[in-house]
Amino acid sequence: MAGNLGTQAVASGSAVRVNKHKPDWRGWKFMWPFAVVFVLVFIIPIFYAIYISFFEKRMVGGTVFVGIDNYIRLFGDDQFWASCGRVALFTVVQVPIMLFLSAVMALCIDSMKLHGAKFFRISTFLPYGVPAVVSTMIWGFMYGSKYGLVGSLNDLLGTNIDVLSPDVLLASIGNIVTWEFVGYNMLIFYSSLSTIPHSLYEAASIDGASEWQIVKSIKIPELKGSLAITVIFSIIGSFQLFNEPNILQNMVPGNAITTYYTPNMYAYNLSFSGNQSNYAAAMAIVMAVITMAIAYAVQLNSMKEQMK
Repeated sequence: MAGNLGTQAVASGSAVRVNKHKPDWRGWKFMWPFAVVFVLVFIIPIFYAIYISFFEKRMVGGTVFVGIDNYIRLFGDDQFWASCGRVALFTVVQVPIMLFLSAVMALCIDSMKLHGAKFFRISTFLPYGVPAVVSTMIWGFMYGSKYGLVGSLNDLLGTNIDVLSPDVLLASIGNIVTWEFVGYNMLIFYSSLSTIPHSLYEAASIDGASEWQIVKSIKIPELKGSLAITVIFSIIGSFQLFNEPNILQNMVPGNAITTYYTPNMYAYNLSFSGNQSNYAAAMAIVMAVITMAIAYAVQLNSMKEQMK
């Protein structure tokens, strides 16, 4: 019986003709719908942005080729570098706080000692499902010192707190972003912790390890891979900061949020209000290079840490 099966397998195998010299394009048939969309909405716009960054629109003479003049002008633009410094400060402060809170929440849910863990997980993730524009408007009205929650607390306590003042405005924006994305990062951490076999915890408990020792020696090392992913995503998101300051611009008194408050706001206002789309394209390219360089540096450092 086994011999017959082997003979049939050989016979059926010999009937299959494989041409090793001819490329097999069957996989591309499944990929082409995504590949076409990817090229149209991602690759082509990038090359077009690079192309128009070498031109300049002039009132006399129309659009002319200026080479790298837009990039030279950009490196001497104090407003651009001020906006870059602002988002860099935002990243250095906001991202560690957000990821720390996300990790603590993930550890609490994974501990299996938190009552209502499913409700806590869902309710923490819900703010991520709220559009950034809506979230900013909600928090903007809460921040109002005359009409919002802060204003009501000032009337109740007799204080004069203004969380939309220029001194603390960046921290207020950071609070909104943290509220929006802490649940998203928490799920990434929690999914990483879910891959740890529970038998490992039982073995550690039998050996006399405390809860803190289990967290320190087993759970936290397991978070290194997911931590690298969340850090990279958070850095990219911070350097793309746009919705929150742009919406709050009409809610903040005075000129606390300028047209160049963040690099994205600066590029947007130059392109759509200042009729300088070529210069804005050069700015977008430089910001993309800066963001990719920082994200790549973080990734390399993470790979070195994991290889130790």
